[in-house]
Amino acid sequence: MRMITKSHSSHFKRRRIAARSVFDLVGNTPLLDLTRYSPRPRVRLFAKAEWFNPGHSVKDRPASRILGMAIQSGRLSKEKKVLDSTSGNTGLAYAMFGAALGYKVMLVAPANTGAHQKRMLEALGAEVIYTSPQEGSDGAMRVAREMFAESPEKYFYADQYSNPENWRAHYRTTAPEIWRQTRGRMTHLVAGLGTSGTFVGIARWLRAIQPAIRLVSAQPDSPFHGIEGWKHMATATVPEIYDDRLADENIEVPTEAAQELVRDLAVRDGLLVGISSGGALHAARQVAGTLESGFVVTIFPDGGQRYLDEDFWKR
Repeated sequence: MRMITKSHSSHFKRRRIAARSVFDLVGNTPLLDLTRYSPRPRVRLFAKAEWFNPGHSVKDRPASRILGMAIQSGRLSKEKKVLDSTSGNTGLAYAMFGAALGYKVMLVAPANTGAHQKRMLEALGAEVIYTSPQEGSDGAMRVAREMFAESPEKYFYADQYSNPENWRAHYRTTAPEIWRQTRGRMTHLVAGLGTSGTFVGIARWLRAIQPAIRLVSAQPDSPFHGIEGWKHMATATVPEIYDDRLADENIEVPTEAAQELVRDLAVRDGLLVGISSGGALHAARQVAGTLESGFVVTIFPDGGQRYLDEDFWKR
């Protein structure tokens, strides 16, 4: 496993030294060479390491753009609180950027959000309303929408599931970064579906610049799953920003397969990643197994520190 490339690595270090705020640290994350996980000798496999963002997840990208564009347009002022529902990472990003900018943040999250995430949200000063764990992220989203409908003057409703700035963040940053890092050699994109912003934004950019690239989405194989941040689209509330015309193929991922790869990445490569990263690697390996040759890129949304209390680590 190695990072791509030397020039990127030195640039990344310089950016950190010169950064003026957490906003300056968003993006330009490394691309990891994980070809050893490829089932085919002539198929190369890479993953974008999004835990290198300041909030340690891919959600820093849309959260920073959503807030930045809202401030620029005047929809977010110091008299309003930032409001949104979250299953974890986006809420942490809002809380981090809100603290940096001096905006209050109100979040709605399922009560089974991990203890680590809860402590981080508290440390960053966010207010949180916890909803029924049985209703998951969809239930939290309904409560947030009700709160905004009752008091629109109190909140800027960020609405990550419907806000086009979500996918535009990846269109403008993640996709061009991957293209530069692979020197235009990638043949396949594989990305999980949650809000769908990551897949939609990257896929739209790639399709415009190189229509031959194959676009593959991934999601859990069941409505009752343990892949944090992903949605089983057939049974969940489908995000408004999702475009089901983009994917050339969709792969369903069992939770157990994702967990197994998370453990493998930790003990074989020293990479502590989140469960959705394990799911992304499983889907990417499935794609690689169908090819004679190729250059497959997937997205690792976050690191694994927030999930260390999960039972699967004990197996």
